[in-house]
Amino acid sequence: MSQFKAWIDEHFKGDPIIWGIVILLSLFSILVVYSATGSLAYKYAGGNTELYLVRHSALVFVSLGVMWLAHKVPYRNYALYARLAMYLSMPLLLITYLFGSNINEANRWLTIPVINQAFQPSDLAKLALIAALAAMLARRQNNIKDFKSTFLPIIIAIGVICALIGLANMSTAILLLCTCLLIMFIGRVPVKYLLVVVMVGVLGLTAAIFLGQRGETFQSRITDFVESSSDDSKIPFQAEQSYIAIATGGITGKGPGNSEQRNSLPHPYSDFIYAIIIEEYGMIGGVAVLFLYLALLYRGMRIVANSNKAFGGLLSAGLSFALVIQALVNMAVAVGLGPITGLPLPLLSMGGTSLVFTGISLGIILSVSRGDHQDELQTGTAMNRPKLKAAI
Repeated sequence: MSQFKAWIDEHFKGDPIIWGIVILLSLFSILVVYSATGSLAYKYAGGNTELYLVRHSALVFVSLGVMWLAHKVPYRNYALYARLAMYLSMPLLLITYLFGSNINEANRWLTIPVINQAFQPSDLAKLALIAALAAMLARRQNNIKDFKSTFLPIIIAIGVICALIGLANMSTAILLLCTCLLIMFIGRVPVKYLLVVVMVGVLGLTAAIFLGQRGETFQSRITDFVESSSDDSKIPFQAEQSYIAIATGGITGKGPGNSEQRNSLPHPYSDFIYAIIIEEYGMIGGVAVLFLYLALLYRGMRIVANSNKAFGGLLSAGLSFALVIQALVNMAVAVGLGPITGLPLPLLSMGGTSLVFTGISLGIILSVSRGDHQDELQTGTAMNRPKLKAAI
């Protein structure tokens, strides 16, 4: 037993609670996705319900493997990788918008030629921007109030990437902008500069609404949400089916595999998987999932508080916020606290390369939590621990 523990300690470093939360959610994802894809299997796979089970299980274990590899890399190396990925993601987003695969009236997917696998460049751009922003803020802590040398490159990077993403995926662009604002706040950026980012972001996203592919859809969803708040007869079909699933789940749920709304709820395996979780596992299951995400955020913030270096703290904060905020938005949509967004539930929804990028994000957080590297981005310019705690 001691040898097994020594092997675990040697090969799985970092915050053990984060490891436990991720593994628990990943295994639960296999169970709930298998249940939610029953009707999908009969519609597209001739009733072969095991097809999606095997496919999703393989992707889950691939994402866990990628997470393990990412956590072995010293986190300071991600500063260079992030900048290269950010520059690469910009033309990829533009190419995807112009020539990508059109699904649900939006060009969000780009097919990799050799392996014939589609992925969303927005996943790469989101991860790259968060890491690059953390690196830029860490390097400029001594000149954090200098507009030209510090703030201008940051606002250009945020504005360009959020606008490009917003052309086809407004929800992701808004969440990314909010995440960037949180990172900048923790990074001690003056409030007046944050207000400038807000104004530039609003202008850029407004332009994307009118010029992009999903502008009308975005506006209609906001309108539907506002109208349905005062008139039950105007509740959108997806939201109505989600409410039915949640209402019939009760306290303890109908049991694994016993969902009825999976046959009528659009995308029960991705956008509305939280409704299926509550239907099958009840309010107890829904609260448990919410608690795990909040615990993940708490552990991510603990890493920030214990970080002696600016880059590690900002990197962990940004990636933790990005994952958990998306999860909270997904759950809020399912229970009727927000307009329909189309955002999946990280770690739980069925997905392709999005699962892999989630694994990379978590691996980077674990790499920061290892605490056995030295962040050499800016010797002598790191924020000290009291400042990080005060910012949080």
